[in-house]
Amino acid sequence: MIENFWLNALFSVTPTALMGVLFWFIIRSILTADRRERSIYKKMEQEERAKRALALED
Repeated sequence: MIENFWLNALFSVTPTALMGVLFWFIIRSILTADRRERSIYKKMEQEERAKRALALED
């Protein structure tokens, strides 16, 4: 057992902090992927609407 108070405190807080950082990275990556996916779908929808508008004009 570690007798030093500060090392005990560090070893107690480290797992919680690491799990918090890991959780933050996972949530950030999910939100970034969702944002990119929505922008790609929006762009695809705009292209399809433009194609449809051109087809209706002819």
